[in-house]
Amino acid sequence: MTLEQLGWDAFFAQAFAPHATAGCAPARVTLELKGYFEVTGETGARLAECSGKFAHATRTAADYPTIGDWVAVTPQSGDDTRAYIDAVLPRRTKFSRRAVGEQEVEQLIAANVDTVFLVSGLDGNYHLHRTERYLAAAWASGAQPVVLLNKADLNDDTVDITQELTVIGRDVPVFVVSAQTRRGLKALAPYLLPGKTIALLGSSGVGKSTLINRLVGEKLQDTQEVREADNKGRHTTTQRELIVAPSGVIVIDTPGMRELQPWDATAGIDAAFGDVTAVAGRCKFRDCAHTGEPGCAIQTALADGSLDSARWQAYLRMQRASAYEVRRTDRAAQQRQKTDHKKAVKALRQRVHEKHGEE
Repeated sequence: MTLEQLGWDAFFAQAFAPHATAGCAPARVTLELKGYFEVTGETGARLAECSGKFAHATRTAADYPTIGDWVAVTPQSGDDTRAYIDAVLPRRTKFSRRAVGEQEVEQLIAANVDTVFLVSGLDGNYHLHRTERYLAAAWASGAQPVVLLNKADLNDDTVDITQELTVIGRDVPVFVVSAQTRRGLKALAPYLLPGKTIALLGSSGVGKSTLINRLVGEKLQDTQEVREADNKGRHTTTQRELIVAPSGVIVIDTPGMRELQPWDATAGIDAAFGDVTAVAGRCKFRDCAHTGEPGCAIQTALADGSLDSARWQAYLRMQRASAYEVRRTDRAAQQRQKTDHKKAVKALRQRVHEKHGEE
């Protein structure tokens, strides 16, 4: 397999140039394991781990390799099946989210993705607000978002759904498909090009694994049935994997995500609602709340119809969701600070007590 078949191009070649003089070889992360990675280059696939030098210089979890990354590797001495990762090349795009839990940690989902297929099921899985969050995360990543409404064989009444997606997504393509019957899949051909990387994202049970099997032309992923009680499925995919299909398109599969908060929600909102922020920029006052202040461009645009009311409401929803996440994170940080303070006071008291006991 050539580097070009893995998605290599001039952008990555230029970024790799300094590492070539150090005796490294380029490879792409094709599988994530616990503490290890499968990296694939011109000499084939190897099991790799981060070198000590790399780990020592790394600051955050987001600096470590993730699926889709291009890395600079060196072979481990005496073993041509293993390698060390010495550096991660600059990412063209980066899909990340806030990790589930209270701590403010960026969790990478995939890197160097060209197109993100955001998959929802038409069997009761579709939820507008969840799709808004996925769109914000996709826009923030730099990749092109495409919405797939899967399971059209179970429900093809999509007029209302596509209309509301047009309001929030505007130029985002929306396709109604059925992985089971292959309906609508031919329309995805412009995105399934050799050397281009796509990722499928969506909650459990929406049919991502079945779609992957259809898109690559063979059964590469196991599938499971969805529970009829709540239209949810168990996680078929348990690890992130990069697959080069016989057609040449590169597919990244990720575990289903039930909770998704974009890491940089502000960037996603700005990218998604550039028209709204442009109007807001014309307000008389910088701190305009858009609730009746004099010279409010938003209220003027709503009144004359140049700004769609439904789109404005979608923008407000995403702003509220982003603000809530910031408050939640701040509360968690405050609670951790309070807990650490209590532990420090307790330890100090214990030392004082022990000192008096010795006297």
